[in-house]
Amino acid sequence: MDWANQGTAMANLTINGKNFTLDVEPDTPLLWAIRENAGLTGTKYGCGIAQCGACTVHMDGAAIRSCGVSVSEAEGKKITTIEGLASGDSLHRVQEAWIAQDVPQCGYCQSGMIMAVAALLNEKPKPTDADIDEAITNICRCGTFQQVREAIHTIASA
Repeated sequence: MDWANQGTAMANLTINGKNFTLDVEPDTPLLWAIRENAGLTGTKYGCGIAQCGACTVHMDGAAIRSCGVSVSEAEGKKITTIEGLASGDSLHRVQEAWIAQDVPQCGYCQSGMIMAVAALLNEKPKPTDADIDEAITNICRCGTFQQVREAIHTIASA
């Protein structure tokens, strides 16, 4: 294929309520469009195969692994990243619980973890431990899973 003569396509994405027209190929992973083209670097790259969860964002309210979703699949959908989770000057309730429970250690996985937890709590406001185990499959190398569980239960009981 003659890449020098290949034009790129324009993708129209709605991220955090703002419209972005990005010069990217349709099969570009959403993660890279968010980070490199839209400049929103809170969403992290971890594994590139949709397993670790560091790249978790919301697409139409559902938690997705953005490294495994193409830009073309995201067009016409409402994308929310960690930068768009809070409203105004107030933190999101999950972010507040993270601080109160002292959840993060290194913090690398936390944006994806917070996004996964926010989606879980939107779907199930009072999740059981089984619900948490099923929904929160993000990997935390520091092992803060107990603090994550405590933060979720704190939010659910409020």
